[in-house]
Amino acid sequence: MHIARTRRGIAASTAATATLAVAALATAPLAGVSSAASAAVPQTKAIPAIAGHALARDVPSPLSSAQCEAKWQIACYNPLQYRTAYNLNSLYRKGITGKGRTIVIVDSFGSPTIQHDLDVYSKQFGLKSAKVNVVKWGNVPVFDPTNADMTGWAGESTLDVEMAHAVAPDAKIVLVETAVAETEGVTGLPEMMDAEKYLIDHGVGDVITQSFGATENTFPGFDQGDFSSIKKLRYAFQDAGRKHVTVLASSGDGGATDYNLDGSALYDKPVNSWPSSDPLVTSIGGTQLHLNDKGERVTPDSVYNDYGAGGGGQSHVFSRPSFQNGVKSIVGTQRATPDVSMAAAVNGGAWVYSSYDPTAIGWDVYGGTSEASPLFSGIVALADQAAGHRVGNINEALYALAKHGAKSNGIVDVNDGTNNTYAGVTGYTAVNGYDMATGVGTVDALRFVPALVKASWRR
Repeated sequence: MHIARTRRGIAASTAATATLAVAALATAPLAGVSSAASAAVPQTKAIPAIAGHALARDVPSPLSSAQCEAKWQIACYNPLQYRTAYNLNSLYRKGITGKGRTIVIVDSFGSPTIQHDLDVYSKQFGLKSAKVNVVKWGNVPVFDPTNADMTGWAGESTLDVEMAHAVAPDAKIVLVETAVAETEGVTGLPEMMDAEKYLIDHGVGDVITQSFGATENTFPGFDQGDFSSIKKLRYAFQDAGRKHVTVLASSGDGGATDYNLDGSALYDKPVNSWPSSDPLVTSIGGTQLHLNDKGERVTPDSVYNDYGAGGGGQSHVFSRPSFQNGVKSIVGTQRATPDVSMAAAVNGGAWVYSSYDPTAIGWDVYGGTSEASPLFSGIVALADQAAGHRVGNINEALYALAKHGAKSNGIVDVNDGTNNTYAGVTGYTAVNGYDMATGVGTVDALRFVPALVKASWRR
């Protein structure tokens, strides 16, 4: 999700997530979300886990949190605040910066200005920039800044790259741009999975972050209990498991629900989305940070639930994986999401710079689990460097760390009683231990990174 700008001043984009409006407190559907082609062949579409509305346009430089509170009644944070909040600076001083590791980001269409924008973003906050290696998968069309679908994905690409870099400043970044061609039954997802598998097979990438999703219920065959259309798409994740590549996905911004097939409305019942719901993936949920201008917490984290809510709940496709057996009294018989959470609230969103739309160049505030997943990809890259090898699928390690000495292992429980109830669908409350609002909680990187290294698979 992001608070985006458009040439009209009010965006008309949403995702497989909840919409938000700060300036006008209004919502609108995403341009480019396709309707079902027919009842026989649903056209489930991969869409970014972001929603956008105009908060500010042509902001020449980021404001402080206090200024954002005064101007827009929301907090806004920069990467230096995140580094303090997640206790990253001590790792940097030890030389753990993600050096030698590669984060793969997968987005449709990409952004034509991604390198320039990361350079400007980095310079603003006194960070050194990084080279973004762009891989075009398929016949990616020429970027059209008047195409809302393309600009939506460009915003997603920008958010992903800048957040990953904020946490792992020396990690290499590969941005995979896919063409999102029409396919039988699904749109865009096979191209994304093909691209991921190709890179995995060729040794490119230690961690993959995915800020996109599609509601499980919208896949062909779901209503008949046939989940093959989803399970046939898992080949990249299976390959990642063999090659010990960590795969992450945003849990969504619709709380315990998500969007229907044509994107016109949220389901009025609990649903989940893929790939976040896949047990081969680590699902990244959302929290709200409460920081001062130094990045110090003034109160503990709560559940992201303002102009969207952290996705979470039971999968209707996948049964409970073994790594969640320890929390079976909470998750029941099904795979539950999220697994862990990072910053995602709009009230406490991240400053991001972009120039892909020549009519609206400047700084924006972004939020949503689209922010959380790339932030956590940076954490994984740090662990990979510290380990001297890929930590691989971290789910088993994550739950083991949460069960045994969570605080000493750097897992910070989110248990303030807030919840991810959203759009009239009752969600889940943040309580002691695992819950389907924030998973095992969030992380203190200084303790979590070495604990993850120790607990993860070793070659």
